[in-house]
Parts: sequence; structure tokens; C-alpha cells
Amino acid sequence: MTDNRDSDTLTLVGNSFGRLPDHLLIEIFIRLPVSEWAQISCVKKQWASLFLGECLWQAALMRTFPSASQAKRWPGPIPQGLSKRRFAALYVGKHIFALDNDIDEIVGHTYLFLKEQLELSNMPPPSGILHGTIIDQFITCGKSRDVAHELASQIWLAVLDNLEENQHTFLLLKRLALEGDVFLPFPYSRSIKVQWRVFEKLFTDFRNCFDQADYYDVLAIAKNKFQPIPSAWLGF
Repeated sequence: MTDNRDSDTLTLVGNSFGRLPDHLLIEIFIRLPVSEWAQISCVKKQWASLFLGECLWQAALMRTFPSASQAKRWPGPIPQGLSKRRFAALYVGKHIFALDNDIDEIVGHTYLFLKEQLELSNMPPPSGILHGTIIDQFITCGKSRDVAHELASQIWLAVLDNLEENQHTFLLLKRLALEGDVFLPFPYSRSIKVQWRVFEKLFTDFRNCFDQADYYDVLAIAKNKFQPIPSAWLGF
């Protein structure tokens, strides 16, 4: 009997909540943890459509990142996008890079750009093109060559550390490791830290994915680039 009563109460509450107008639902949703938004959007079609629309993301952007309304659009190859994209970029800047200044949104956008290019494409552009696009974005926004190179390196390292551990990532990392060395002037050359991380992940996180021939091919390139190499990388 108690179970039936509880069920009736939940149904009544659910129905009452469902009758709220969209603008009130939006005000409620943006006050809930971001980690719950995906689950909330699956409850009802009406709620899903709110998360697909611009109004909710505009409200979330203004509530979570009030200074976003003062941000100017920037030139460069990586677009700023609409409110949902801007929210994601600012969230990345704050939570992955711990930034809270005028550079956080640009860093977030470049992170999302690089991660999507590497994850969503069966054949991503060569790393030199991706790296050059990021460098151009920062230089166009007024950053010095040194700052652009350091920010690009941080973004590469963060993206590499946040790729899913699956076959696609293994093939991607192997392709990055096997890319031929092309001389590019500073700051368009990837930093040694980024190159090291590619090999480090291959020989630690993805070691069991290698066949013997691939392992020794990648190991030979690693020995060419780095001296000495860690003993943990040795031995198939």
C-alpha cells in the first residue's frame, strides 16, 4: 500500500513539474550540477529540446560565466560558436586548465577543436597542420610566439591525456609516432614534451595493442628521438 502511495506522489510531482513553462524549467536546470544535465535531457522530449536550444545555453553561460557577455569575438581559424559551444569551451578552460582570465575561452575552443579533429575523424589532418592552426589562432589573438607555443603544448598534452583508451586512439597515437620529421620554424614545431607523451602513452597504456613489427618500428623512432629512453619502454 505504501509503495502505491509513494508511486502516486511521484507521479503527481512529475506531472506538476512537467507543466512548468520552459523559462522556469531552464532556471531550474541551470542550477543543477552540469554532470546531471545529460541524464536530465533524457527524461522527456520537452526537456531534451530545451538542451538542444539556444535559450538554455545562453542562460547557463550568463549564470556560470558572467564575464562571457563582455567577451569579444576574435579573428582566426577556430570559430567561437554559439552559446553551447562557448559554455563547453569556458568549462574546459576552468576545469581542465584551471584558467579564469581572458585566455580561458580561447584555450577551451582550441582544446575542443583539437580533440574533435583527433577523435571524430578516421583520418585526421597531419599533426603539423593541427598544431599550426592552434598556433595561428593564438598569434592572431595577439599572443606572442613563445606564449602561443607554450599554450599549444599544454593543449596537446591535455588532449592526449583525455583521449579514450580504445583501438582508434591506439591507431591515432601510432600514426603520430610514425609521422616523419618535417622541419618547421618555431613556434610551428611541436614541443619535445608533446612528442614524448605520444610515445609514453603507446608504450604504457597501449603496449598490448602492438604486434611485434609495429612495436619495433615505433621503438626505433623513439630511440632516434630520445636518448636515453626509459627501460620500461623496452621488451615486447
